[in-house]
Amino acid sequence: MLPTIAWDGDAIVMVDQRKLPVTETYVTCHTVNDVAKAIKTMVIRGAPAIGVCAAMGLALGAARSKATGTKQFTTEFQRNCDLLAATRPTAVNLFWAIERMKQAFAEGAQAGKSVDQLRTRLRVTADRIHDDDVESCRAIGRFGAAVVPDTARILTHCNAGALATAGYGTALGVIRGAVEAGRTVTVMADETRPFLQGARLTAWELLKDGIDTTVITDNMAGAMMRAGEIDLVVVGADRIAANGDTANKIGTYTVAVLAREHGIPFYVAAPWSTIDLSTPDGRAIPIEERPSREVTHVGNTQVAPSTAKIRNPSFDVTPAKFITGIITERGVYTAPFDVALRGTS
Repeated sequence: MLPTIAWDGDAIVMVDQRKLPVTETYVTCHTVNDVAKAIKTMVIRGAPAIGVCAAMGLALGAARSKATGTKQFTTEFQRNCDLLAATRPTAVNLFWAIERMKQAFAEGAQAGKSVDQLRTRLRVTADRIHDDDVESCRAIGRFGAAVVPDTARILTHCNAGALATAGYGTALGVIRGAVEAGRTVTVMADETRPFLQGARLTAWELLKDGIDTTVITDNMAGAMMRAGEIDLVVVGADRIAANGDTANKIGTYTVAVLAREHGIPFYVAAPWSTIDLSTPDGRAIPIEERPSREVTHVGNTQVAPSTAKIRNPSFDVTPAKFITGIITERGVYTAPFDVALRGTS
């Protein structure tokens, strides 16, 4: 498996997820502006990966800064924080990672650290965020394996794998964890229109791991459930509200409603950094609207009239009542989520 994101000397390299599965290529970011562009244009995506990328971007910006005094260095750091925070509004991991970097900076500044010491502190913190994410995903996989039957046909929506994290994955981490625990697992991957993360990325990842995977179009899921071909659903998340309402890729809500109708367990897998206890419920989660071209075109081929009105919300919110459990690195949480999640914060 290619690394999602890594240091290459004094630059950051990441897999260009827009080019998969046809081409495995990298984008190299030399500046914090490059990092912001990579997040904004979906070179890198997935809530945990975006958070890791932002942290590394702030460390890169600090390393590239020519400031010699703490006042100028602080101004540049704050400007970089604002730049990265403006890239994607829904994924709370982005803001969590920025706040963690801000805290590390503030503690260093209050201790009278020099500019060079602050640079080092930011790099160490970013590396820790990266490594912690991988370990969190592996723990999610271990806890999640327990909810997977010995023989399981799992439906997943979008991509919540190694490409959406620093490594291993959340929803796909559960699948990997189940396989490692000896379960017999097959996967149905929703294509996930309009950006096709399921068809392009999830299938690519799982097939590289030798996991039996079938790609289906988004509108096939209900028929597959009715035919008895799906045992459980596992998806990722971009933000989980305090009451358990979960924002994930558009179409997740539809899958959850279908799963409820057919009596199929529906699980959300996400690191604790995705849980936003300051957001009371899903109505308060901002939903990113992406460019219309993602809907009107597949690659360079136009599939909709140029004069048609287009909507392209990138996420929807699944109410907590449709969620069987939320799998985190701390364990599996069940309803009432407003009590369960706050009880371990």
